[in-house]
Amino acid sequence: MPKMGESIIEATILKWLKKEGDPVEAEETILEIATDKVDSEIPSPSKGVMGKLLFDENAVVPVGAVIAHILTGDSSPESEISSKPAPAVSASTTPTPARSIQVSTDQQAQIETENRFYSPLVKSIAKQENISRQELDSIQGTGEGGRVTKRDVIHFLETGRPQSKPSVPTTIIETKSSKSISASSTPTFSSSASMSGAVEIVEMDRMRKLIADHMVMSKQTSPHVTSFVEVDVTGMVKWRDKVKDEFAKKYGQKITFTPLFIEAVCRAIKDYPMINVSVDGNRILVKRDINIGMAAALPSGNLIVPVIKNADRLNLAGLTYQVNDLASRARANKLKPEEIQEGSFTLTNVGTFGNVMGTPIINQPQVAILATGTITKKPAVIETEDGDVIAIRHMMFLSLSYDHRVVDGSLGGSFLKRIGDYLEKFDTKQTI
Repeated sequence: MPKMGESIIEATILKWLKKEGDPVEAEETILEIATDKVDSEIPSPSKGVMGKLLFDENAVVPVGAVIAHILTGDSSPESEISSKPAPAVSASTTPTPARSIQVSTDQQAQIETENRFYSPLVKSIAKQENISRQELDSIQGTGEGGRVTKRDVIHFLETGRPQSKPSVPTTIIETKSSKSISASSTPTFSSSASMSGAVEIVEMDRMRKLIADHMVMSKQTSPHVTSFVEVDVTGMVKWRDKVKDEFAKKYGQKITFTPLFIEAVCRAIKDYPMINVSVDGNRILVKRDINIGMAAALPSGNLIVPVIKNADRLNLAGLTYQVNDLASRARANKLKPEEIQEGSFTLTNVGTFGNVMGTPIINQPQVAILATGTITKKPAVIETEDGDVIAIRHMMFLSLSYDHRVVDGSLGGSFLKRIGDYLEKFDTKQTI
């Protein structure tokens, strides 16, 4: 199992694209895996024949564990697959022994003699959904050797569980450390118990669960404060309208407002470098590289945050290319793991959805995130040499959520105002 990032310690095997005995070419994709960051296709390190697959689909595997063998010698692949003994697996990669779950006294003997294997993922789902061992044993497995998979458990929940007995026995979980934990005898009801027939139950997909966990963790980690400013971006809007056709012809790229926002953010971070930090216990880690994450909406409705590395070193054409390329590949699920890592500040454009402002949640371990609202025409007061006048201007709101542990109102407010200043003083005479 390859290491897909500094913080990644395990990955889930989504799908084997090759089965035992299939020929494989070097760099040919042999399986798909998923981490809490991104889904990835894994290529074969060499040419040969697919040998033993050591893990099933949906298995959660530690980084560095051997997941399969590729036969590259001159011996017969068929004989090696059938006769070659399984390699020794280190203690760190050996699956955790199945826990013995005693549902009731009269089922004790049956369960103790039960040797059906359940993966840690299946047991985790069963625990979360309060599925008893008796119910688990009744599920028809579709995995290798009749093994129960995640899909089987979800299908069991979706198609309706059999009516449970009126009595609620005490559940005892025997862990591998031989410590007994007695669960509450109070029945735990699923949310569907009180639902009417007009309610549709939709299972969260894997990415939505990860997003939910990440958002809750961020709120629990950082005391959020949000500041707002309204800025006049008339000059910037008119400049873009004037050059967008020529820009597309010269660079082959459509210029949006996002690279203009990122350019202003980079300039403001250089003025206020303590925004470009993260927190490690009681230490503040100041990032020298300005890596801007941009939240991108996926067709599924989920969000992902690709990162533009060293964004301050790119000109407007370079930023435009990076924004368009990352957004396009994000929607096509073609991002590489390293392209969603090491962000130091995040921008989310809520104006894309017609929203005037937002209060975004910080993308940990960063300490600030900027939301840009929709640009609308409205009357505004303009100061001139002849006095104040009212004119139609292009106005927008910027909102900055920041971690109040390390970013006070003075720093957060000043940084946000500086971004607004750069947008209002946009150089309309610059050429492309």
